[in-house]
Amino acid sequence: MPRVKVGRKSTAIDMTAMCDVAFLLLTFFILSAKPKVQEPLPAEVPASTATFTIPETDFSTLTVAQGKVFFNVQGADVRVEALKLMGEKYNINFTPQEQQQFAGVESFGVPIGTLKQYLALSNDQKTSYQQPGIPVDTTDNSELSDWVRSSRKANLGLHGVQLQIAIKGDSKEEYPTIKKVIACLQKQQQNKFSLITSLKTLTAK
Repeated sequence: MPRVKVGRKSTAIDMTAMCDVAFLLLTFFILSAKPKVQEPLPAEVPASTATFTIPETDFSTLTVAQGKVFFNVQGADVRVEALKLMGEKYNINFTPQEQQQFAGVESFGVPIGTLKQYLALSNDQKTSYQQPGIPVDTTDNSELSDWVRSSRKANLGLHGVQLQIAIKGDSKEEYPTIKKVIACLQKQQQNKFSLITSLKTLTAK
């Protein structure tokens, strides 16, 4: 007796229950969601950790350690021009040789009155010399403020862009010194600056 062939039919799935569940979930999320309140002023909330590569040009660093402040500005041409502006302000004539020596100084922390003596030292003597730091004062007659102003003017004149400024402070440094540095920047309406820190390592608990 031959076998009876059963005809094939397409499988049909009833989606009524699934649609009901989807609409129920959608209704729940719509009713439970809170509308975003319009803020009076837009504000970008800073992140807790961030990575930022220090640029090689148009950048200045104020290093604070042991109550002393050291100044650095990127670019030999900017350093020389800033030195000329400082010499004009303090009536100090820096020779072309001294300007060339200062162009190779990455960071320094000596008063403008003893800068000539510092530049006359050899490289080994500069390394062992205990620099007293750049005088910082909250008044208008602050050498640090003058260095920042001269460097900003020099960078804008040579490169046509604003100088970015960052503060690099020791983790154990006392707050009053940092406060004086920030006050010097704020007196020049320089309220935007960076803080150089080490990247925080996140450990799993």
